[in-house]
Amino acid sequence: MHRKLVIIGSGPAGHTAAIYASRADLQPILYEGFLALGIAAGGQLTTTDEVENYPGYKYIKGSELMDNMRAQSEACGTEIVSQTVGKVDLSKRPFKYWLHPMGDEETLEEETHTADAIVIATGAKARRLDLAGEEKYWGNGVSACAVCDGSLPIFREKPLVVIGGGDSAVEEASYLAKKASKVTVLVRRDVLRASKANARRLSSNPKIEVQYNTQGVEVKGDEGPRGLMRSLVIKNSRTGKTEEIPANGLFYAVGHEPATHLFNNQLKMDEDGYLITTPGTTETSVPGVFAAGDVQDKKYRQAITSAGSGCMAALEAEKFLAEQDDVDVPNGIDGETQVKKGKPEANGDVPEYKENPLL
Repeated sequence: MHRKLVIIGSGPAGHTAAIYASRADLQPILYEGFLALGIAAGGQLTTTDEVENYPGYKYIKGSELMDNMRAQSEACGTEIVSQTVGKVDLSKRPFKYWLHPMGDEETLEEETHTADAIVIATGAKARRLDLAGEEKYWGNGVSACAVCDGSLPIFREKPLVVIGGGDSAVEEASYLAKKASKVTVLVRRDVLRASKANARRLSSNPKIEVQYNTQGVEVKGDEGPRGLMRSLVIKNSRTGKTEEIPANGLFYAVGHEPATHLFNNQLKMDEDGYLITTPGTTETSVPGVFAAGDVQDKKYRQAITSAGSGCMAALEAEKFLAEQDDVDVPNGIDGETQVKKGKPEANGDVPEYKENPLL
């Protein structure tokens, strides 16, 4: 099967790209993946119980928001397939890809599929620590995003805990300190990995306490399916002492894992595995392949920024395909418009889309 545009991923970036691409008559197909990253189709938002910072909604469940995006994608004409893309070949156009059979992540189907352009929106998964009680209270006290969840009523004026020792942990703790009665930061080592400036931010904030050589052991809380977290058992690795401290929330700041293994040795990535895009665009190191959402964003990681980059990817893919049509004219006649290749080392100037019918 051949398609002009294939979208891999089903979070806000993927569905926004699908909506814009469908409205541009690109007839995209979106592969949402079968429990990709161990998460249901829709991405990380499906694990978020309450969303209060997405424009247009005072409050909405994360799963409901993603259901709405999926329905809109289909209404615009996107074909959605629940299978997972298991292999890609980006060495030349048309690009090739193969699918896993439903429920089987080990084998590949024999059929080879092709695409003229691809939008990668496979996301990133927050690293977890697999503490006792973590899964039980995930979404009911345990989170991996302070900006996403820190303003929820269950955390306001309550004691909270952040685990991590880098700059992200400082940012999370500083944000939560505006909402919480107290924030305790647990650092596994005897020193912060954060910059000196950020370290000073923690030490100068009277609502933040840093405990070094300390790690979480067990999350405790109310019983029942909707029980909330109430405390955290912690352990000092030097003394061996354990204690239970009051905590209505636990926030992980131990990094994310971008879902980019599929593109190893084919697309340029940074040292953490995030796809590198040309500044100001979603262009990857391979012309015709675009990346949107958390798979290329290690800074913001918000649903709204993912949606915005999904829009960019669709517009840029539409422009790329139109330019290819100009070049690939019959009888070997050169088209008037030549494809401008993306350069990762670009200076950040944003390209103009004067020929794009959507603008």
